[in-house]
Amino acid sequence: MTDDENLESTEAEARAVESRAEAFIGVREARRSEVAEDYVELIAELIHENGEARPVDIAARMGVTAPTVAKTLGRLARDGLITRAKYRSVFLTEEGRALAKECRHRHEIVLRFLLSLGLDPETAERDAEGIEHHVSERTLALFAAFAQRS
Repeated sequence: MTDDENLESTEAEARAVESRAEAFIGVREARRSEVAEDYVELIAELIHENGEARPVDIAARMGVTAPTVAKTLGRLARDGLITRAKYRSVFLTEEGRALAKECRHRHEIVLRFLLSLGLDPETAERDAEGIEHHVSERTLALFAAFAQRS
């Protein structure tokens, strides 16, 4: 191999390593925001269905304990996504409502895509819940286009 070929090979390997590192960073960031997205989406759903979102209802729907919900709600309040008072319902801020709307939209696109592939509704719903947090905007647009054609 010539020196130029060695240099090109080394540069290509460095780009591949950097690209993979960026992918891992993206996945970690998606995991960090996944819980917040799930909570605001559920809070919006509960408010729509019941007129309020109570921590006890959030715990039941999420399948977690009341202390887990309390801790997560505290973080969401610090992040400016919700407002709440002790022993009262939870409400979304403007930022929380916008995030919930975006999450619902992403979920619906992924769900329609999976259903258009022939997946049964129960599996599609469960899988969409995870995929919606990890799919890029570019891939999401392709999912939407594919589902519209089907």
